[in-house]
Amino acid sequence: MGHGHHHHHHHDHEHGPHDHGPGHNHRHADHLHSHVHAGSRSGAADELRTLATSFIDGFRSAPDKTSYLRLAGIPFHREGEDGLIQHLVDAQIVSNWQIGTASPAFASRELVYMPFPGEMVKDRETMTFVYVSLTARADVDLITLLSEKLTQEPNS
Repeated sequence: MGHGHHHHHHHDHEHGPHDHGPGHNHRHADHLHSHVHAGSRSGAADELRTLATSFIDGFRSAPDKTSYLRLAGIPFHREGEDGLIQHLVDAQIVSNWQIGTASPAFASRELVYMPFPGEMVKDRETMTFVYVSLTARADVDLITLLSEKLTQEPNS
């Protein structure tokens, strides 16, 4: 069943001046960068990455995925931007390998490209939860959900 809904991304960072074009699909390269940015505290970003990796490993091996999500406190319903309740319908795990970096060059419209040597190419996985209502779709990254949970709970 296809979803003819609007596609909203919930990210905690700006994407800058690059244009994704009309056929932009979030799956292609995870916007060519990781969703965890060391902005507030590098330790917190590392902790979130570690939690996310453990969560994905546990989800993969869990015989009952629904119970695993319930025990982990992943919401099955969220309020959408239009006030309607969105329901969790899909969970996706995507593997990415960053092969190099591309950044704007000074006084040029070309990017400076730096491929990584083989030992620097690392895999990373992202997990996305898809919520839908009659009018909208929201793809919510696991890192976003984990950081929301961590900011709600008092530090122990």
